[in-house]
Amino acid sequence: MMITESEILNATILIVDDLETNVDLLEQMLRESGYTAIASTTNPEEVCALHSKNNYDLILLDLQMPGMDGFQVMEALQSSDLHGYLPVLVITAQPGHKMRALQAGARDFVSKPFDMAEVKLRIRNNLEVRLLYKKLETYNKELEQTVRERTGELLKTNAQLTQEVAERKKAEESLQSTYAEIKGLKDRLQAENIYLQQEVDQKYNYGEIVGQSNALSQVFSQVEQVAPMNATVLLLGETGTGKGVVARAIHSSSSRKNRPLITVNCTTLPATLIESELFGRERGPFTGSDARQIGRFELADGGTIFLDEIGELPLELQCKLLRVIQDGEFERLGSPRTIKVDVRIIAATNRNLSEEVKDGKFREDLFYRLNVFPITMPPLRQRKEDIPLLVNHFVAKFNTKIGKRIETVSKDTLNSLEEYHWPGNVRELESIIERAVIISKGNALQVLDRFDTFRKPEEVAGQEVKALVELEHDHVLQVLQKVGWRIEGKNGAAVLLGLNASTLRARMRKYGIVRQ
Repeated sequence: MMITESEILNATILIVDDLETNVDLLEQMLRESGYTAIASTTNPEEVCALHSKNNYDLILLDLQMPGMDGFQVMEALQSSDLHGYLPVLVITAQPGHKMRALQAGARDFVSKPFDMAEVKLRIRNNLEVRLLYKKLETYNKELEQTVRERTGELLKTNAQLTQEVAERKKAEESLQSTYAEIKGLKDRLQAENIYLQQEVDQKYNYGEIVGQSNALSQVFSQVEQVAPMNATVLLLGETGTGKGVVARAIHSSSSRKNRPLITVNCTTLPATLIESELFGRERGPFTGSDARQIGRFELADGGTIFLDEIGELPLELQCKLLRVIQDGEFERLGSPRTIKVDVRIIAATNRNLSEEVKDGKFREDLFYRLNVFPITMPPLRQRKEDIPLLVNHFVAKFNTKIGKRIETVSKDTLNSLEEYHWPGNVRELESIIERAVIISKGNALQVLDRFDTFRKPEEVAGQEVKALVELEHDHVLQVLQKVGWRIEGKNGAAVLLGLNASTLRARMRKYGIVRQ
């Protein structure tokens, strides 16, 4: 069950604010974003009548209005039991009003003064939830109608069979057949209902973990154990094994699921910006910033922060991270004020942190704090029985995305995929299937990649692996020397190597390459 872009942009929205300037600002923002069905009023006493008539998908409601404030409007809407659902997103400048508004029935809130990026995101998220609920209600009504119709048919059939029993002894076989049909219909209706529920669950899990292998079952068991807790989780495993998906699954199954999950990829942030990105900075000459920046930890307050590739975090910041884990507090750059946060930490790395500790590249005390509940993601080569399920999942995904109708995957294709050793794991498989869906003609998947050109891991000796690493080190060094150590820009090393500048910096740190 998907919500299309067109359905979102055509959703009905009512803006309620006594200040026409606020109404005009929100209307302009929504229209520029592509929304088409926008109404507004500066009179809160009209809201019940308007909603009763139009059944809005979302009401942007200011809390502070003369005569009748936002809380009274919500109370009136609930008292009138208009459509049984209160699609209200409140607007407030008072932090203390947010929790009260949620308790009064509001679905979400936005703060004044407006952060337009936040306003757009919250409006879109709430519309997706509202439209999903509406679709689910429609499907349930259709299922109920089907049940009524089929129950009537079955009752009629049973009556006919009962009459035949009185007339003929052979009616017993017909009755058994009819009861089998009843059971089949019941099972089908139950399966359809379960499918609809799974569709909704998948939407709010931000994806799914696909597989039924023993290796993955162990991961499922660990996720189920730790998700309800507030324990710190360390996800281990090779690149592309799905550590980010598991992090989202843990958050979605936790008590913090209604609060944000903030993701930080430590490899994509330059070393000079990581501290301000994580902890924020104040405006002023000390920080060189003309505006205050809120850090990722503050954004994640009450929710979860996912620190991807934690092994790339510079040593000088590891101490500050340790303090946040232990005491839940830190200071913004340029500020003496201590900020308290309640954040659950999920970290991930493809490195061997134990070895990093021995080499002095990672703090031992931080490692022990992160390693409370380690979960190791198995590489795809160790769960090849999941490859057919993953292929079907990705084919369905890219059929929808690209607009294809790939329906079959040959046995030879599956055999080729299962024999390959997948150094890039699930992420590599996803890329190959997307490419195959794009180039395939007809309804059969055509994979043109030549997997037989890759040697399997057991065919690669340790010395040869070392040579490949040295080769990449030398190549990066030669390109940097050629461009005079320029990393970014049109003629920079990153462009020549086909990498992002942040990725190139991470490789330089990994190989210990410094300007000579």
